[in-house]
Amino acid sequence: MAKTMQPQELIDSAVVDPTGNKLGKVGNVYLADATRRPEWITVKTGLFGTKESFVPLSGAHADQDGVHVRVDKDAVSDAPRIEADGHLSAEESAQLYRHYGLPMPRTSPDGRMDDRARGRGDAGRPRAGMDTGTGTGKKNRDAEPTMTRSEERLNVGTEQVETGHVRLRKYVVTEEQQVTVPVSHEEVRIEREPITKPGGERAEIGEDEQEVVLHAEKPVANKETVAVERARLKTETVTEDQTVSGKVRKEQFEVTDDEGKHRKS
Repeated sequence: MAKTMQPQELIDSAVVDPTGNKLGKVGNVYLADATRRPEWITVKTGLFGTKESFVPLSGAHADQDGVHVRVDKDAVSDAPRIEADGHLSAEESAQLYRHYGLPMPRTSPDGRMDDRARGRGDAGRPRAGMDTGTGTGKKNRDAEPTMTRSEERLNVGTEQVETGHVRLRKYVVTEEQQVTVPVSHEEVRIEREPITKPGGERAEIGEDEQEVVLHAEKPVANKETVAVERARLKTETVTEDQTVSGKVRKEQFEVTDDEGKHRKS
């Protein structure tokens, strides 16, 4: 790196690739054996930083916005998944060097990779971030073995659906109606009036007749069409409670000891 930094200064720094993509934050720092300088960092990626990927610091530099590395985001995403547990085996180190195209480190006389390849400082110095005085001075919980438990949850909502059609129509029916109407008619009755002074009227013996026209009223019916009522279709919303059920899955923890005893949690 252009500037020598202490491991604890790198922890939680942003990591940026050559194109400006932010890869995540530094989780842990691995030191070179010979120089005691940071050689590897683990970058927290994934949702909530739950995954860590190893990134080489060869050719990297640091400035105000974070650590700029020479490998791109795709290379980090495709890097071998190795647990950041403070120790890299020879096979794990070899995988990382081959993946990033870096020269393989030298090996010790017994054929094992030296501490430089295993990401530990000289004299067995562990990586930064561990509770040993090198790093933040706090126990790194990211190095502890963890397991995430997940479960399904039933999310219930509502949606508008078509349930049917309602039509309003009118049709014609015939019914019998009876209406009482008062009518009048003429009738004939004879009124008799005595003649008190004879001689005043002409008197003759013979036949005679008179005719009177009688009149009567009769019911007459006709039809007319009138508007009597107006109807319209109108919708209203009625709220009711309905119970929705469904099957969901969830994970549970089970701890098994050497004696084969199980304990669920």
